[in-house]
Amino acid sequence: MKIFHLSDLHIGLKLMNRDLTEDQIHIFRQIAEAAKMEKPDAIVIAGDLYDRAVPSAEAVELFDRFVLMLVEAAPEAEIMMISGNHDSAPRVNVFRQVLDRQRIHMIGLPPMLPGDRIEKVTLKDDYGPVHFYLLPFVKPSVVRPLVGSDADGNLLSYDETLHRLIGLEELNPAERNVLVSHQFYLPVGTDAEDIPRMDSEVRTVGNIDEVRADVLAPFDYAALGHIHKPMTVGSDRYRYCGTPLACSVSETGQQKAILVVELGEKADREENAGVDDQNTGLAAVQISEIPLTPLRPVRVIRGTLTEVLRQGSDDYVSVVLTDEKDLDLFDMQDRVRGAFPNVLEIRREVPGRQNSGRKLQEMAALTPFEIAEQFLGEMDDAEKELLQDVMNSLEVTG
Repeated sequence: MKIFHLSDLHIGLKLMNRDLTEDQIHIFRQIAEAAKMEKPDAIVIAGDLYDRAVPSAEAVELFDRFVLMLVEAAPEAEIMMISGNHDSAPRVNVFRQVLDRQRIHMIGLPPMLPGDRIEKVTLKDDYGPVHFYLLPFVKPSVVRPLVGSDADGNLLSYDETLHRLIGLEELNPAERNVLVSHQFYLPVGTDAEDIPRMDSEVRTVGNIDEVRADVLAPFDYAALGHIHKPMTVGSDRYRYCGTPLACSVSETGQQKAILVVELGEKADREENAGVDDQNTGLAAVQISEIPLTPLRPVRVIRGTLTEVLRQGSDDYVSVVLTDEKDLDLFDMQDRVRGAFPNVLEIRREVPGRQNSGRKLQEMAALTPFEIAEQFLGEMDDAEKELLQDVMNSLEVTG
């Protein structure tokens, strides 16, 4: 069975106030084209469909357009999506039963009440059934009526909650099982601080949301979302695919891709009895990547002003100036923006000058009126009005 694994679309995201709609459409077209060529049996999107819990009308329209692209490109594929921590679970959960009949499964809410279980979608191929367990982002407080509390009646940790919740499922080890989940999973014995996190990710204080990845062991594959950098979690068969488009400067240089998972025949546990292999009894898995090419790459360009200007482009760039001499603020900004129309930020890195980069970045974000206001100090309303008239006159004559 061939599966496309995607996650963290973050539709509606702005990259340092840059609207990424055009960039996301560019990527979505590539995904749809890949689906048309590869004809996957299932397309899974492991959470964070939107960047905000209350997405804009434009973001909803783009999401609708993307789903239509997938349906038209791969009409035989089962499309499965879950909500992430950025999404509004009730909104994603809307029309759930109606969409199921159209082979589109949008699961926003996890099981919450006694007797509830994780949403399961079963597909079949030549080797038998494949059970997809669709588990949206889980907060311990939301599922407390189902998983209970600790011995003292206190709320369970994220780790204990996920272990209890998944433990309620009666997985058939003789058949293939796939988990689609949006949480912060850690290999057992790994410290959360050792995991590289991107600036665009939401992090909890003290990493209280971490979950030990041993809970994934019964599954033949885990299609994970939440971490924006592609990575495995203790095994090649438990993976974060990362974002399809860079969501921050910290993702510079990452090759974004669709993970293509081919799930083969289930291994026979009895034949492998006594074999010391963590994958004993699990289905054969082959994983490949289909690279995604951004419309405008995110890059960091470092050097003197003269060196930087020679590299002008339409890419999204973070410019780091290393000139030791002072630069004219307005002239420097104009020249950099002329060479890089999609510049994200301008910073200074000069040895011996602490915080110069941060101050320049803050200044670059100010309007000429705000810069003049800071220079002149406290002014009354009449003086501010006069200053604005002067600035307006300069803009007209300039």
